[in-house]
Amino acid sequence: MEQKIEIWLIRHGKTPENEQHRYIGWLDSSLGSAGKAELIRASETVSKVWVTNRRRTQETAQILFPGAEQILVPGLEEMNFGSFEGKNFEEMQNDSAYRSWVESGCLDVCPGGESKAVFCSRVCSAFLELTRGWQQKEPQAVYPVVAHGGTQMALLEQFGEPKRSYYEGQTQAGDGWKLVWENERLWIKGQLSFRRQQEKREKIEK
Repeated sequence: MEQKIEIWLIRHGKTPENEQHRYIGWLDSSLGSAGKAELIRASETVSKVWVTNRRRTQETAQILFPGAEQILVPGLEEMNFGSFEGKNFEEMQNDSAYRSWVESGCLDVCPGGESKAVFCSRVCSAFLELTRGWQQKEPQAVYPVVAHGGTQMALLEQFGEPKRSYYEGQTQAGDGWKLVWENERLWIKGQLSFRRQQEKREKIEK
């Protein structure tokens, strides 16, 4: 019988590019000083945490789960935005390729990058392989996965219960979803936040 697995699907902390609303799919951006300062250690202590090969997920995992072994999961990376990487809307609003992509509902292939369908297929395949590995090993209380907003959206659109549209799956940077994996569905149990409350953060900054 397949065991139930509690998963925390977490979006990495804030990067300077996030604050500037830039596409940073495959760019290897680090957390900014503000992004690091607002993150807090998770209440749950775990021996392992799963991350992507981007520094922003690994840096977030180190703050949330200090001392935990970080396990790299190929395939869970953010969407490859190709020639749009590192740019924002203001810089591309007159770019015909970008406008065409937006008019497609962001479904078409980004020049030099991925389409939504290819991206979602990659992420979901990697996630299924990951969960099968978990089923065969000694369980831990919680399986934290620190990934990307796009990763959250792809997985909840495909596996989420109750159903979520693609864009409903993304949390704010430094937040996540508390999920239970059972019968190849992600049952949504609530949202998680690993950010200091605004009023507390303002006191610290003063």
